[in-house]
Amino acid sequence: MTEILLYHHVQGLTDGVKSFADDLRRGGHTVHTPDLFDGRTFATLDEGFAFAKEVGFDTVKDRGAAVAEDFGSDLVYVGFSFGVMIAQKLAQTRDGARGALLLHSCVPVSEFGPSWPDGVPVQIHGMKDDEFFDEDLPAARELAASTPEAELFVYPGDQHLFTDSSLDDFDAEATMLLKSRVLSFLDTL
Repeated sequence: MTEILLYHHVQGLTDGVKSFADDLRRGGHTVHTPDLFDGRTFATLDEGFAFAKEVGFDTVKDRGAAVAEDFGSDLVYVGFSFGVMIAQKLAQTRDGARGALLLHSCVPVSEFGPSWPDGVPVQIHGMKDDEFFDEDLPAARELAASTPEAELFVYPGDQHLFTDSSLDDFDAEATMLLKSRVLSFLDTL
């Protein structure tokens, strides 16, 4: 059993994110899903970004980092898109990280340190023609090439939040494959 801290995307802690977390729980893992938007969800990425901008991106990221303090250090950090900023930072900077799952996004490793930490496995998942992931793909490839503990999976399609079953972007086939890979990853930790 792995303990997971899962950060939602900019549309909030949607039913689809909750469902994804429930699937990990059914796999035998403990999953914490902090709601960084205090119960608010948004129909579009633009509405979510507007809210995060109004609150302050750094404020939201700080909230996410503060949540980690409530748990031990022996965690796997998972981020969906906007949540990747928090998950990746914690995986790179918090001692004791067991792993990271970066879904729909990846930032350059140099954002949080000189290199990816030794002994912290990571998977990165995104869609090939997703305009947002396309911007992050160079950073994802660089991270994957920098350590044998990194895996990069690129799926056919152009949907951004394809793992969120409550959104129009949902792709059931790609999500099933992604979840299979994620559960295998978690089972090795």
